[in-house]
Amino acid sequence: MASLTSLISSPPSSTNNIFPKTSQLSAPIGRLQTLRKSQLAVTCKSSNGRSDPFDEVLAAAAAASRRDVLLGLGAGLYGAGAFVTDPFSAAFARPIDGPSQDVCKLATPSPGNPLQIECCPPAMAGRESKPFQFPSPSEPKRIRRPAHLASQDKEYVEKYKLAMKRMKCLPPEDPRSFFQQAKVHCAYCNGSYVQSSHTNLGLQIHFSWLFLPFHRMYLHFYERILGSLIQDPTFALPFWNWDHEDGMAIAEMFKDPESPLFDGLRNVYHLPSNKPLDLRWDRVTEDKPFERIRDDNYARVYELMVSGAQRRLEFFGPKYRAGDPPPAGGGGTSERLHNMAHLWTGGHNQQFGEDMGNFYSAGRDPIFYVHHCNVDRLWNVWKTIGGFRFDFDDYDYLNTSFLFYDENSDLIKIKVKDVLDPQALGLEYEDRPIPWRNSRPVPTAANAARTATAAAITSPSAFPLVLEKVTTVMVPRPKKGRTAKEKSAASEILVVEGIELEGDKVVQFEVVINDDPDNPSGPSNSEFAGSFLNIPHVHGNNGHNKFVTGLRMDITELLEDIGAENDDQIQVTLVPKKSDGPVTIGGLKIEYSS
Repeated sequence: MASLTSLISSPPSSTNNIFPKTSQLSAPIGRLQTLRKSQLAVTCKSSNGRSDPFDEVLAAAAAASRRDVLLGLGAGLYGAGAFVTDPFSAAFARPIDGPSQDVCKLATPSPGNPLQIECCPPAMAGRESKPFQFPSPSEPKRIRRPAHLASQDKEYVEKYKLAMKRMKCLPPEDPRSFFQQAKVHCAYCNGSYVQSSHTNLGLQIHFSWLFLPFHRMYLHFYERILGSLIQDPTFALPFWNWDHEDGMAIAEMFKDPESPLFDGLRNVYHLPSNKPLDLRWDRVTEDKPFERIRDDNYARVYELMVSGAQRRLEFFGPKYRAGDPPPAGGGGTSERLHNMAHLWTGGHNQQFGEDMGNFYSAGRDPIFYVHHCNVDRLWNVWKTIGGFRFDFDDYDYLNTSFLFYDENSDLIKIKVKDVLDPQALGLEYEDRPIPWRNSRPVPTAANAARTATAAAITSPSAFPLVLEKVTTVMVPRPKKGRTAKEKSAASEILVVEGIELEGDKVVQFEVVINDDPDNPSGPSNSEFAGSFLNIPHVHGNNGHNKFVTGLRMDITELLEDIGAENDDQIQVTLVPKKSDGPVTIGGLKIEYSS
């Protein structure tokens, strides 16, 4: 293995700048060190030199150095009087009060791996945080546009590239630098931070009701830093409009290897303009017709935004309060909708799926922020669909807080309630068509004939079981023939419980109902209930990475469409897809969500 010093001093070849050689993947530190050289396709020194601050973190990790982070905590700010504090709720409140000011750990892509990564922000001993202040109403609005259309605006692209270049050229210790901004996701998502009031418990912002508001905060500060670096208060990030057929492919502005918007650790097979994001990618098939990907994508968005997201608990994910262990994988439909773009974009030949395909490294790809802009936009869209689609008003949710650096390098304490109204943040999204609203799946022909034989049915007593093959089980329904009033009061939820896996492994499977196990349906058919996908990460609870989670699917509309509302039981089939580790299923049941 080459020494770390030689890897740092040796510039990459022009070929390696885009496509790393297989020989460079042999050792974790050497592999990532060389690939980091290809990551910042902009020079901050000279035409022949490179300044890549990610090198420094690997050198620090190799020397086993670590730094504790001291982050002052200041008083929070109530959001413009929009919420009234309930004294009773406050007396028993358990909002998460940001990460601990005293503890920030080295991260790792995988437990026991020798590669350790410094994801903590610059040491800020004795520095107190400031409460978040809303932008002045007199400030110009920031309007986010679809990336594929913004790519046609040469002036905008040059402005975006300049802002990114300046961010990447800031000193690594500057909290506004791309180096530090990329580490934010790693620290909050890969086991570096612990809860301020429960330092024995990790802090994880995925897999719960905090997923959407945290990432909105992250984008807010990141975007304002970029704008300040080019003295443009109107600068806005674009959004990856992957829920529309015109915007499913990676936008052209991200494909130039010499651009600061480029990342050399993307899946090279998915860079061509005729390669749309496949929300049902199985990590094997690369030659699906565009029309099939488009139709399945629309059906998946419909499932995760409409039929499967009729209740806020199902859309946002489970509640997460101070003193709770870090939530495990699964999350709400909003997060499950976003997962595949990470896996599909990340490097297909990287040991840990870098960059987008792993939580620790996702923030190192500029497209990460553009992807999350669309997730954030869809949060807004979801609330316009109607029904019971509105934000939580829970005291703990509203008062959960996090720490970010702003464009002035000030440490800001911001609460969830501060970001529930995008317009109060000075943010708008350009209107776009929503074709998936008309993509309600249809049942397969002769649905009743597509059921399994008795011999193919797995007994409930066989659970827990390792999901190694297509598995079908009959699941009893507590109540059949529910009235419209009963459906309005509570959705019927199919729960796959006791899903046990290693957090640093890709694991995926699909679920179909009353379907042929030998030829299971896809998202465009009503029998398709949903899927599970784990994006590799370190779980964040004292280094233990095996966890147990669940998958919840609202099947109220599905049962109507397949004519099973009056059935005493339903036939559920679990269909494993290509995974990197085993997954154990504890069982299946039906419950109701109001």
